[in-house]
Amino acid sequence: MLGMPLKKSYSTKKEEFEMNRRYFGTDGIRGKVGEPPITPDFMLRLGYSAGKVLAGVSPISSARPTILIGKDTRISGYMLEAALEAGFSAAGIDVMLAGPMPTPGIAYLTRALRLAAGIVISASHNPYYDNGIKFFSSHGNKLPDEIEYAIESQIKQPIICAPSERLGKAHRLDDAAGRYIEFCKSTFPAEFDLRGLKLVVDCANGAAYHIAPHVFHELGAEVISLGVTPNGLNINDGVGSAAPDMLVATVQANHADLGIALDGDSDRLKVVDAAGRLYNGDELLYVLLKDRIITHGSVPGAVGTLMTNLAVEVALQQLGIKFVRAPVGDRYILEQLRERGWQLGAEGSGHILSLDHHTTGDGIVSALLVLAAIKRSGQMLAQLLNGLILFPQMLINIHILPGADWQNNVAIRKAVEQAKSALGHSGRVLIRASGTEPLLRVMVEAQQLDKASAYAQAIAEVARGECGVV
Repeated sequence: MLGMPLKKSYSTKKEEFEMNRRYFGTDGIRGKVGEPPITPDFMLRLGYSAGKVLAGVSPISSARPTILIGKDTRISGYMLEAALEAGFSAAGIDVMLAGPMPTPGIAYLTRALRLAAGIVISASHNPYYDNGIKFFSSHGNKLPDEIEYAIESQIKQPIICAPSERLGKAHRLDDAAGRYIEFCKSTFPAEFDLRGLKLVVDCANGAAYHIAPHVFHELGAEVISLGVTPNGLNINDGVGSAAPDMLVATVQANHADLGIALDGDSDRLKVVDAAGRLYNGDELLYVLLKDRIITHGSVPGAVGTLMTNLAVEVALQQLGIKFVRAPVGDRYILEQLRERGWQLGAEGSGHILSLDHHTTGDGIVSALLVLAAIKRSGQMLAQLLNGLILFPQMLINIHILPGADWQNNVAIRKAVEQAKSALGHSGRVLIRASGTEPLLRVMVEAQQLDKASAYAQAIAEVARGECGVV
């Protein structure tokens, strides 16, 4: 099973791999379709290389390893799926094809079916012309760094097709959606139901379009579906957690109790209440932690990221909950949770991890946990956030040139230091490269919005001049 020591000498220090990654980023491999590495020829090599590595770390068994492949609704998913399938077959690995399936659904099914690994073809919240590959281990976790390193190393080697009698076979997993729907429902407390609630469920024209509405309906809610007509090109287009305006309008127009926004692969969540107020991952983490105190008596700690609003950290300290910041990305939150033996973590974008319910972030499961907190407390979502007033944050994304050395740029450093000095202890400055897009993200947080905006604009202007795309 994955996580076991490698039979070959592929292991490397985590820091070394982080510096020498070529293809794997913080959330798998991602890019623009048709440009390396998101091309059919690379996916063929990736499937073959992953197959060879995964076969080498599976338990000794007469049965050949089996890989599960799912995807979101992008038109390019068909092409990439076929190329990966061919690569695995050439390596002598069997393949199960789940079709459109949320990322957390593939993580669950991989674990439940005792498979060697799971793969998701998705670029999450990105536009349709991007795509990517995410891997899950046999336990439903992100692949260990040493396995990713081994796959990258294997890609450099020639493809040597297995003999015909040892080629991998492929078949459809026809009941994938039904299995995952039942799993999601099982995470909602048996003593509660959703009768009497009117919910708008926005699936972003993505992987959960045929799953999420059924989960909430089968638990008793009246469901108004949004973003459930994918055509291969409209994923995340004006819908979903990254574009919630339509959800807000639909909630208010239909006098719904709540709106639930997922992203293209359904691992992110944002929530809208009846008044049209949008709640992000920082706020939802606070709600779940307060509920966890009710159900467990105390909570030892929680994990956020460098982007988590400072007000959350302060509010959790007042509740007696330790708070730790990880680098941005759910894999880093997961690392901290496991290291400390904690259960709950999140980032503002809507990745919420509850390790006593799932091994990875799951937008549908997270929504059910929020709904359970509302049911248990008898309060509205806004009431559950009493005691938390977020500091204003200004986030500016800048398209940067490939390979731009913004970290060592003197002018950018000077602008950042000037902002930090001016804000003192009443704010924060964070500048970082996106792990999934060619963007530099500039975030300034302050007690006053005008200060956050002014300093963010000042840093962004310098960064555009120094390394931005003209």
